[in-house]
Amino acid sequence: MTQEIRITKKPARRGDDGYKVVSVRMKEEMLERLDVLSGKTNRSRNELINLLLESALDIVKVDD
Repeated sequence: MTQEIRITKKPARRGDDGYKVVSVRMKEEMLERLDVLSGKTNRSRNELINLLLESALDIVKVDD
């Protein structure tokens, strides 16, 4: 008699936390400034970029 081991499939985790991964090109100087701010605030680059973008999106105005 052959034994079987059955394993249930895990649900897909990609994107289930409400976040998407994006790639952004930025000037080296901007990255250096971000790293300095990261060191001063003990926050990751990712956390800072999200905080800064959230603030900027709230105050941006589009001119026609």
